[in-house]
Amino acid sequence: MDRSLAAPAPRRLVRRGARPAFGVPRPLTGAASLARAGIAFAWERRRLRIALIAFLIAIPLLGGGWLWLRHSPLTAVEHVRVDGLVAVHGVDAGAIEAALTGAARGMSTLDVKPAALRAAVASYPIVRSVRTRASFPHGLRIEVVEQPPVAALVLYGARTAVAADGVVLGPGYLSSTLPLVNIGAGSSSSSSSSSSSSTTTLPTVGQSVHGGSLLGTLGILGAAPAALARTVTRVYSGPKGLTVVLRSGLLAYFGDATRPHAKWISLTRVLADPSSAGAVYIDVRLPERPAAGFAPGTARPSSTSTSPTETESSSGSASATAAELAAGLDSAVGGGSSSSAGSGASAGSGSSSSSEPAPTGSTPSGETGSTGSAPAESASTQPSETGPSAGAETPAYGGAPGG
Repeated sequence: MDRSLAAPAPRRLVRRGARPAFGVPRPLTGAASLARAGIAFAWERRRLRIALIAFLIAIPLLGGGWLWLRHSPLTAVEHVRVDGLVAVHGVDAGAIEAALTGAARGMSTLDVKPAALRAAVASYPIVRSVRTRASFPHGLRIEVVEQPPVAALVLYGARTAVAADGVVLGPGYLSSTLPLVNIGAGSSSSSSSSSSSSTTTLPTVGQSVHGGSLLGTLGILGAAPAALARTVTRVYSGPKGLTVVLRSGLLAYFGDATRPHAKWISLTRVLADPSSAGAVYIDVRLPERPAAGFAPGTARPSSTSTSPTETESSSGSASATAAELAAGLDSAVGGGSSSSAGSGASAGSGSSSSSEPAPTGSTPSGETGSTGSAPAESASTQPSETGPSAGAETPAYGGAPGG
């Protein structure tokens, strides 16, 4: 039969996306085809084939060797140095260092575990975090980042140190330089949120206190420059908001807890200026327009400052301002304007007909200073916070009265 007359074989239609028949390899494309072609090329040549086999054998050996080296005695931590323990003192300093050293001895310089180091000192709330730096082959340096105490919480005569973020550090960190902050009716420990708003006992170590007024007060204290933080004896909520009491009796009106750094910078500049000598109080509720108040009959020194009204942007560098005015602060807080303010306060109290109203959360009767070192704040020695009895309010640096 003539083949030309034979019917053509039917073409098999393959649906798009259908799998190929069993046993028929799927064509390789892209990187897979290139890799397969490279292996086939190397396998056809003897030297390349040997190199490929050696490489495949070396991969698991190198991986296993690295894992062994990370935990071998060749890289074990043997020399531990702990830095950063500044606020910690007494038994806790040795215990924290021993806990960190013990945890680090089980590590290697190629496998440092910061989480394990932090867990070793979790029972010490004064440790905020830890930083590590390994020194091959056996050295490890651990830097402790502290959250130092900024105030002493007072409740019915009992006291405990607290950090700026509200974490209770315990009575072991109390000192004579910590200002007093009374726990009011609106604060309680975080673990007893289901209880009433008032608390009858101090929070335990490691807990956090809450309450807008209390946390705002702690935030202000945490932002205080070191030169002024040592002179603060008490913070309370008065008629003009949050009020900071310095050791000499000078009052600083902060109003609220907003912009604490700008307010401290403004207060620093006013204290360092000779024109604030003899002031009874300084109002920094508007940090761009601070105002100093003088007792009746107090002669205000002639102002030597001719600078315009200060703005927050012009006084934005807290460290630079504190460095420039360090000498002025020493005289202002130690025996300059603050001491004059103290005498001015006494003079003002003689002519004042009304005493300072009892502040919310004030120090209980009989308590003086942070640990009994600050002078007693009685009606006969404190200036009045109300208009006429506080004397004339004079804007600092030629500005308008703040607030």
